[in-house]
Amino acid sequence: MQLGFIGAGNMASALARGWGEPVLCTDSGSGRAAALVRELGGEALASNRALAERVDVVVLAHKPAQLGQVAAEVAGVAKAVVSILARTTQAEVRAAYPGTPVLLVSPNTPVEVGRGVLALAEPDAPGDEELRRALVERFERVGTVVEVPERLMGVAGASSGVAPAYWALLVEAWVDAAVRRGMPPAVAATLVSEGMAGTAELLRRYDGDTLALRRAVASPGGTTARGLAALERGGVRAALAQAMDDVVDS
Repeated sequence: MQLGFIGAGNMASALARGWGEPVLCTDSGSGRAAALVRELGGEALASNRALAERVDVVVLAHKPAQLGQVAAEVAGVAKAVVSILARTTQAEVRAAYPGTPVLLVSPNTPVEVGRGVLALAEPDAPGDEELRRALVERFERVGTVVEVPERLMGVAGASSGVAPAYWALLVEAWVDAAVRRGMPPAVAATLVSEGMAGTAELLRRYDGDTLALRRAVASPGGTTARGLAALERGGVRAALAQAMDDVVDS
């Protein structure tokens, strides 16, 4: 199954790198499509229509505001459409591409290293189930696919799509705290980042039971318990709740 990207920004590039195959793509004049092709092989096509004619599935990775403009070029030519456009519903994509199978997917950038999380909207209309299964298998090559009701796609994005940025901020703050107490920056970065990576794997082993994991680490009245209490006093839960609301409601 040949996929082609209309748009070659951060998310399209992350998916293409995760799949690690020669890529067919276009851009709106930024030059990013040509740069991605130089990296992975493939071809940067001259027009969106030419791309749609060459591929089995068109991945919409352009700006959401360009939905109508792009559809005017390729609707009727595209055989199937995967939309990764932010804040764009299945109904809106279907209206732009009448009679064309549509999937709505919200990936995050760790797809680039095969550890992404991809929220897949439940279908809003009967469709090609064989095609859907084939596309899910394709996306499972770069991460974990979670199917959610479309009304929760915004929450899904605010849970996993933002995760790399949130974790990067936490690492930065954590490393700064260690450096303030005398730890060399490079050593602090290794301790914190590798500690987080290992914890993610350990949490899988605990089947996501965060309370059990915390209890396994924090003895009552011990140093870890004191640190957790400081984080609670500092408002970690409230800050994350506010971040969720601000992202979903923006």
